[in-house]
Amino acid sequence: MTYSVKEIYYTLQGEGANTGRPAVFLRFAGCNLWTGKEEDRATAVCQFCDTDFFGTDGPRGGKFPGEQTVADAVSATWASNGGSQTRKLVVCTGGEPLLQLNIPLIDALHERGFEVGVETNGTLLAPNGIDWLCVSPKQGAPLDQCGGNELKLVYPQEGVDPADFERLEFDFFFLQPMDGMNLRENTERAIQYCLDHPRWRLSVQTHKLLGLP
Repeated sequence: MTYSVKEIYYTLQGEGANTGRPAVFLRFAGCNLWTGKEEDRATAVCQFCDTDFFGTDGPRGGKFPGEQTVADAVSATWASNGGSQTRKLVVCTGGEPLLQLNIPLIDALHERGFEVGVETNGTLLAPNGIDWLCVSPKQGAPLDQCGGNELKLVYPQEGVDPADFERLEFDFFFLQPMDGMNLRENTERAIQYCLDHPRWRLSVQTHKLLGLP
């Protein structure tokens, strides 16, 4: 299999339960809810995405012929930044990483000592072997992956009630204020919802606040 990768980079996880943890981000190109082209945003299922996942022209991105080449690139990125530190983490994201992430690649990353985290929209079932699974549901899209480590809901989304997800099998439930022109208002609404519904925690995009990738 040839993998299409937008970029691979070393940074701190900025969201959710692993906020502040060093990680290599493996961003796959492509998504099943939006093409990534601005001219298609108005007709996309998810119109608020703030990530560039179109193409393979990012840092260390490209077409990788086989899982070993992807795992080698991830390992080299850690080695040139995190050195010999233990508890290595790779976060597979996108776009939608589960369009490409498969068991052979998960195994190859494990062989190189990585814990494998995934950030998915939940429209596809996750393969076995993932160490940390974050699901971020989107309004208008089916939710097939109904369990994992954390559910991270961008808030507010029209027609989406956080309470509808509380029956699902997740360890953590996060509300993340939707970015954009209404970020301040959305943050205030998310804070109040968490205060009123203590099962939910606030997730802030700390990497944006700190100027990290």
